[in-house]
Amino acid sequence: MVILGGLMTGLLLAALDQTIVSTALKSIVEDFNGLNHYTWVVTAYLLTSTASTPLYGKISDIYGRRVVFQFAIVTFLIGSFLAGASQNMTQLIATRALQGLGAGGLMALTFVIIGDIV
Repeated sequence: MVILGGLMTGLLLAALDQTIVSTALKSIVEDFNGLNHYTWVVTAYLLTSTASTPLYGKISDIYGRRVVFQFAIVTFLIGSFLAGASQNMTQLIATRALQGLGAGGLMALTFVIIGDIV
């Protein structure tokens, strides 16, 4: 149960982060004067998480589930920290893409690890 709880927490963070930025996006765009890059903040996250999902499955077959899942968590956390510290829209878009890279692993490997356990 502890393992399942940890996996679900990671999945919750990745899934929640897909859309939660939308609530603050109006204020962010006003602060950074970035209306022309408005949609890229969400799109960068979704593109990288979608593109990286199948890669994490194969990489976890090679290097092991635990190490790759931990890498995905660290990548997601670093991306989250850097997104919060962004000074302009370009930095925010790049760090959201980094977040998406980690989130792709969290979403894919959660289900893979549950499948291994069951």
